[in-house]
This record gives sequence, C-alpha cells and structure tokens, in this order.
Amino acid sequence: MNQVISKSPGRVCLFGDHQDYLGLPIIACAINRFVEIHGMANDSEEILIEMPDMKTSRSFHIHDPFDHLENGDHIASVVRVVRRYGCVLDKGYTITIKGDIPINAGLSSSSAVVVAWIRFLLDAFGCNQKVTDELVAKFAYEAEVVEYNSPGGRMDQYTIAIGDIIFLETGDSAKFKKIESSLSELVIGESGIPKNTMGLLGDLKSKALDSIKAVQEYDSDFNLHSAVLEDVDKYSDILSEELQTFFYSSIKNHMITQNALIALNEDILNYETIGALMNEHHSVLKNILKITTPKIDNMIEAALEAGAYGAKIVGSGGGGSICAISSKQNKQRVIDNILIAGAKDAYAVSVTSGKQFIVS
Repeated sequence: MNQVISKSPGRVCLFGDHQDYLGLPIIACAINRFVEIHGMANDSEEILIEMPDMKTSRSFHIHDPFDHLENGDHIASVVRVVRRYGCVLDKGYTITIKGDIPINAGLSSSSAVVVAWIRFLLDAFGCNQKVTDELVAKFAYEAEVVEYNSPGGRMDQYTIAIGDIIFLETGDSAKFKKIESSLSELVIGESGIPKNTMGLLGDLKSKALDSIKAVQEYDSDFNLHSAVLEDVDKYSDILSEELQTFFYSSIKNHMITQNALIALNEDILNYETIGALMNEHHSVLKNILKITTPKIDNMIEAALEAGAYGAKIVGSGGGGSICAISSKQNKQRVIDNILIAGAKDAYAVSVTSGKQFIVS
C-alpha cells in the first residue's frame, strides 16, 4: 500500500477515575479531538516519522529489534507487540503524526497516538489475526502497560479503539459494552497545568491496593465488586486512617459508576441526575484522593456557577482538564466562565466513534 491514513480520537473518563487499576469498571467516551497518522511508502527500508506537534522526529530501520525500550517509547513498544502477532514490516514509510488533542492534558493524547499507530501498522503490513476494534485495544494495552509494567489500566486504550460511550470491566477479561445514549453538551476546560500521571498514579494505586489487600487477608470472603460503604466501618480496625480513606474511595467511586450506568441507560437521559453523579464523583477525587489543584477547583466552581449540571476533573490528576455537562442553552456561558476562571482553553466536544477512517 503506497498511502495509509489512520485517525484516532481522544477520550474523557466520565465515571470511574482511579478505578481501572483496581479491576473495577469505568464509563468513558471517545471525543471529537483526533490524532492523525499519514504515511507514504518510500524507496528505503526506513520508517521516517515527523511529529510537528511535539517539534521532534525520529527514524528506525524496519528490522530494528528494539531489544531495549526507552521509557515512554510507544512507537517502539507497538512495533514489538504487533510483531508478536505476525505483523512484518517489509518496506519503508515516510510518516507524519499530528492532531488537535492537547498534550499532557488528561485527554489521552498518548494513547490516541498508540491506537492510531497500531491501526496504521496493521493496515500497512497486516497480521495473523482478524483485525477488530477489540484486538486493537488489546494491542494498545500491551504496548502501553504490559511492555513497561506500568501502573495504568485499560480505560484509555479500549475507549479510544472502540469509541462512543463504553462501560468497561477493567479486570483480566476486559469485557465491555457500548452505552447507546446520545449524551451531548459536553464541555472541556484545559487548565494548562501538565498532569502528573506516573508519580501520582503509582502512589494512589499502591495505597488503594494495600487497603484492599489488608482487608482480603483479614477476610478471605471479601469481594470489592460487591462491597458497600458499611464495609468501611466493618474493617476500620485493621486499616490505618490513611488506608481507610483509600478503601472508602474505592467503594464509593464504584457505587457512583454503577448508578451512572443505570442513569445513562435510561431511554430519556436525566442530565440533572447524571450531573449530580459527576459532582459526587469529583468530590471523592478532590476531597478524598486529593488529585485536584486550586486552578482546577476554580474551573469546576465556575462551570457549576454558570449552570452546568455537573463537572469533574479528567485524567490522573495533579493538573490536566475538566469535563462539564451542560444544557444546550447554558453551554456557551459555561465555556466563557471556565475561561474567566483561568483555563488555558475551553470548548465543546461531542461523542465520536473510535475508528474514524483508514484510507489506503
């Protein structure tokens, strides 16, 4: 194939932040901000990549084994993964990677690059399995998480590859189902503060897992998936005060996600109910897990004062973006208020499919 174009969206976690690494479900959607990869075959055995958004470029030989992975080198980790499934790079391409997903803003620009890169390679060179959205998601998870033994979960890769709104069971089975609702009037506000994914995510994951492990060692019948808030008091004597907060947040956020699933599956969406659940989820992220910043808090408050039904931080925390849900009438007011509160940018987004197009 002389020309291959691949395009993948960003994502917003609606419910279930800091749940996927616990094997608990999340609800997330793909949004109409994209990464696009455009490649033209060249007459060499080199892959030549230009990334103007990052003001960088790189190249590698098609037979480069990538025996050693540099931290965060997902171009290489993807190649390692797809090769295990019979994808054989047999000619060179000159490639440009660009997009309009803000970088390091909690909207998963890095995973969008990974998914688009996988689709590009599979379309250009093939593999030994039938290519489905789920297979692309699996490859992306292996490339971003398994290859690096990182603390991340499956949310980003599966949401972007599958698209629309999904309810994802993030355990080993990675079962998912699309939520067939027409959720609209979403607003993104970018704080301009880079998120702190690895440091914050690793610390929160470690403490949450420690709390659950302590309970399971004390009570072998304990099941996090069916836990209720009363369990916090039930096991308080065996948990330190710090671990109690992480145990509580794990259970509380899981219950909010379950209630959100019910609300999003209604024939007629009640935006006030969905917004209230979003606010409840953000309260846990802010007051229990403490992943927000003063600027993020101001943006959330501004969105709600402008009439948003609900608003929450998006991403691992320590910066990044917020997502608000509004009425059509209040949407511009919400955008304007977020900007007045100091946001780097604010704009409306819509839910979109995962595989936008691949042209060969």
